[in-house]
Amino acid sequence: MQRDRLLYPCYFDRALPRSEGRRVPRTMAVEHPALKDIEKAAKKLGLSCRVEEASHPRHWKAKEGRVAVAWEGPKEDLIRRVAATLSPGA
Repeated sequence: MQRDRLLYPCYFDRALPRSEGRRVPRTMAVEHPALKDIEKAAKKLGLSCRVEEASHPRHWKAKEGRVAVAWEGPKEDLIRRVAATLSPGA
């Protein structure tokens, strides 16, 4: 059974250090990732997803939103695949 995995824009933000939520190497990260870009990357991978209004626990004041993706497997694999699709030249 697939489980929803939550992806926040801060996971892919090149400007943030890992201590503030970035989950990918800077080489795979992008400047100011947008929800629609993350959603588009997930759909490009053939994944079912939806955008939700929410904030990352570390950035609770910023209502940046999140993308819920139906995914079976390690969340880190999902994050890296989406990051590879988001990265320039992907």
